[in-house]
Amino acid sequence: MIKVSVMYANEPGARFDHTYYRDKHMPLVKALMGDSCKFYTVDKGLAGMGPGEPATYVGMSHIFCDSVEAFQNGFGPHAQEIMADIPNYTDLAPIVQISEVVVGQP
Repeated sequence: MIKVSVMYANEPGARFDHTYYRDKHMPLVKALMGDSCKFYTVDKGLAGMGPGEPATYVGMSHIFCDSVEAFQNGFGPHAQEIMADIPNYTDLAPIVQISEVVVGQP
């Protein structure tokens, strides 16, 4: 299984609408990707490591798929529509990483 992490840096003055991201954008991604997206999670940054430190990322999501190819096949045909929705919730550019899940919940 792979995880596609989409992260948004916590930059001062940046706009990020967590409600839209959680309730509109990510359900749109799942609907467009269909079964190639097994499930996803959404995170809201709260704090950094030390007391009073800001979170590194204001928000992020993780899309779980069987393989890189499954992600590409599910996301690719809808990439333009998905990317066009970004301005509806943020003015930040997403940071994307694809990882292999080597330990997960049973």
